[in-house]
Amino acid sequence: MTSYTQQIHLLNRPSGEPRESDFALVTVPIPRLEPGEVLVRNAWLSVDPYMRGRMNDTPSYIAPFELNSALEGSAVGEVIESRNTELPVGTRVSHFAGLREHSVVPGEQAMPIDDSEVSETAFLGPLGTTGLTAYAAVTRIAPVHDGDVVFVSGAAGAVGSVAGQLARRQGASRVIGSAGGAAKVRALVEDFGYDDAIDYRAEDIPERLAELAPDGIDVFIDNVGGAQLEAGIGQMRPHGRVAMVGAVSQYNEVGSATGPNNLYEAATKEVTLRGMLVTSHFDLMPEFLGRAIPWLADGSLRTRETVVDGIENTSAALLGVLNGANIGKMLVRTS
Repeated sequence: MTSYTQQIHLLNRPSGEPRESDFALVTVPIPRLEPGEVLVRNAWLSVDPYMRGRMNDTPSYIAPFELNSALEGSAVGEVIESRNTELPVGTRVSHFAGLREHSVVPGEQAMPIDDSEVSETAFLGPLGTTGLTAYAAVTRIAPVHDGDVVFVSGAAGAVGSVAGQLARRQGASRVIGSAGGAAKVRALVEDFGYDDAIDYRAEDIPERLAELAPDGIDVFIDNVGGAQLEAGIGQMRPHGRVAMVGAVSQYNEVGSATGPNNLYEAATKEVTLRGMLVTSHFDLMPEFLGRAIPWLADGSLRTRETVVDGIENTSAALLGVLNGANIGKMLVRTS
């Protein structure tokens, strides 16, 4: 008897802000396994801002999503059928073959996970690519040194909520974050250990950043771009470092995106602005996990999750993360 599963498909390439009508929940048969493959029943799906770029049919560091096909993304689940001797039935794994109820995954693309010390969802957030992004940003791209003043934009998101804490561990003397709304600003200080937080929806960012860091900032971990990148450059000390991690404020813009108007100021201050793709830093993953798992286990690395229930609500969760609806990692619990 043929078994069926549900998948999230992209129907249209959105212009501007995506809508739920651009997606569909589709029922398809589960294919038979080939040698070496496993069938995973996904318990948790990850939705992330970078997915917006994959909805466009333009050249980039990762291929666009195909129309009328299951969307890719990180997921965690259980092997329920196996033709791979190293991944028997019952193994918990993470992989990149979501967003769907069930995934057929080549064995070499499924990573067994150990949830004896930490939750399995951690492997989609602080122990996944978002955590690795934060770690690479503060250790390699814009390294934080003892005594540095650090500013993080999008600080309540999956990357930013970890980046501020890692900056502190690297020796930062002061960590300032920006986020949208009173609840997120409160979470930055109370949950994630930021010294101060700026509500970009209610406050003037350049003015407030100058108040909080009157002598300037040394490191800026930027997840937002646009006006916040401009504010960071404006308050940067000479020889400061900027990790250009993301530009979520610009992902839905049609036509030319609005960029900072003070790039020459960065030049005169001899500031380093360096872009980053987490795919270029997977070599750091063993080092990162070796440090981060104990921090999570003892509670010294604090995280939060925003959970949406039901695979049928995956597109709503994705639109939510693009609009800043999450604190910490946005996850979909499939059932």
